[in-house]
Amino acid sequence: MSITEQYLLDVYRARLHGEPEPPAPGRHDLDVLRELRDYRRFRAVVAERPARGRLRHALSRLLRPRAL
Repeated sequence: MSITEQYLLDVYRARLHGEPEPPAPGRHDLDVLRELRDYRRFRAVVAERPARGRLRHALSRLLRPRAL
């Protein structure tokens, strides 16, 4: 059974019982990604690391090694 079919079945059952419909699949995906980003930034600040630009900084260190 696909996600869409399961969702439609859940909506049907909710309507039969007079309950609120469940949210559509994928409806809250962006909210989850934003929460994850905020959590990772928070953890970086708590660990006293820069909260932004860490990936770019790490890649620049790999691509431009320091002269000895």
